Amino acid sequence: MKLKVNGQFVNFSEGETILEVASKVGAEIPTLCHDARLNPVGACRSCLVEVEGSRRLVPSCYQKAEDGMEITTENDRIERHRKTLFALYLTDQPETREQAEPHKTNEIFEFAERYEAPQNWGKMENIREDREDRNPYVNFEPETCISCARCVRYCDEIEGVSAITLADRGSKTTISTVDSLSLLDTTCEMCGGCIDVCPTGAMGEKIPLTKNAKHERELEKVRSTCNFCGVGCQLELNVDKEANDGKGQVVKVTSPPVGETTNDGNLCVKGRFAYEFINHEDRLTEPLVRGEDGQFYPTTWENALEVAAKGLLGVAERHGADSLGFVSSSRCTMEENYLVQKLSRAVFKTNNVHQCAAT
Repeated sequence: MKLKVNGQFVNFSEGETILEVASKVGAEIPTLCHDARLNPVGACRSCLVEVEGSRRLVPSCYQKAEDGMEITTENDRIERHRKTLFALYLTDQPETREQAEPHKTNEIFEFAERYEAPQNWGKMENIREDREDRNPYVNFEPETCISCARCVRYCDEIEGVSAITLADRGSKTTISTVDSLSLLDTTCEMCGGCIDVCPTGAMGEKIPLTKNAKHERELEKVRSTCNFCGVGCQLELNVDKEANDGKGQVVKVTSPPVGETTNDGNLCVKGRFAYEFINHEDRLTEPLVRGEDGQFYPTTWENALEVAAKGLLGVAERHGADSLGFVSSSRCTMEENYLVQKLSRAVFKTNNVHQCAAT
C-alpha cells in the first residue's frame, strides 16, 4: 500500500499510523502523549496533520494510514494550530523554564520555542491538588502535569500494575493513587517508568532533587549494561564529570530511547535507582587480606591473589577437589563468567561451579 506525505510517495503496511508512516520520510511531527510502546489515545492534539478530503486536522498518532491518502505535515494552517496549542499549554505551566524543569527537560517549552509560540498569554492559577508521598524515588509536581496519562498508561499497559490513575475532573484532573495512598502502599514496583515517559517532568526522580544535582542537559550520558541480574538491560548513566573532585559521579540513571535495546527502554527499580553504591563510603576500593589477628588489611592485588590461591589449594589438598565450590556473579561479563568455570574445572579440577543468574 502507498500514500503521499508532503508530496512524497511512501510504502506502508496495514495497521501503521500516519505518524509512523510520516517518520519514514523524516517528517517532524511534535507529540506529547505518544509513546511507541503504548496504545495511542490522541489526547494532546500536538500531532495534528492535514489529510486531503478531511475538513478537520487529524491526530497522526491515532489515525491509521490508508491507501491513497495525501498527507501534509507542514503548512500555514498546521503552523497556526501548533503556535496556538503550545501557547495555551504555556499558560498552565510555571512562569519560567527554569522553574518548570529543575532537572528534566520540559518538552512543552522545547516545542513552544521550536514553533515560535506566543509566550505572553498570561498564566492560569494551578488548581491541581499537590500531595506529599513518602516513597524514596518518585516525585510529582502537579503544576507541570498536562494529564496526557502517559505515566498511567505505562503503569497499566507495560508494567501491568495500575498503581496510579487520573483523579478528579476538568482542570483539577491530576495523577493520584487509590485513596491518595503513598506509592509504597499500592501495587507500585518502583520501576520509575512513569518518570521516564513523562514529557514535562511532572513525574521526577527524588534523589537528584534532594541533592540539588545538575540539570540533565548538563550531564554526560554513558551507555552501559545493568549489573544487577543476567538479563543485560541497557541503561544510560548520567554523569557529572566535574563532581567527586573531578573523578565524576553518576547523578541518575535513565533509559535509552524506545526501540534501541532489548529492554526497549524499560528498567526495574534496581536498574533505575540503585546506583548510589558506586560512590558509597563503604565500597571496597582496594584488596584486603586478613591478618593473624583476624582483621583485614590493605594489600596489593598480587599478594591478595596469591593468598587466595594458596588457601584454595590447601583446602583441595586436605579434603579433595570436590570440597571446593565456585560461585560467579551475574554482575560479571560473559567472558569473566566463562573464566570462572574454566578456573574451577581446569585448574582446581571440580565441577562445583554455579552462577547466580541461573537460579
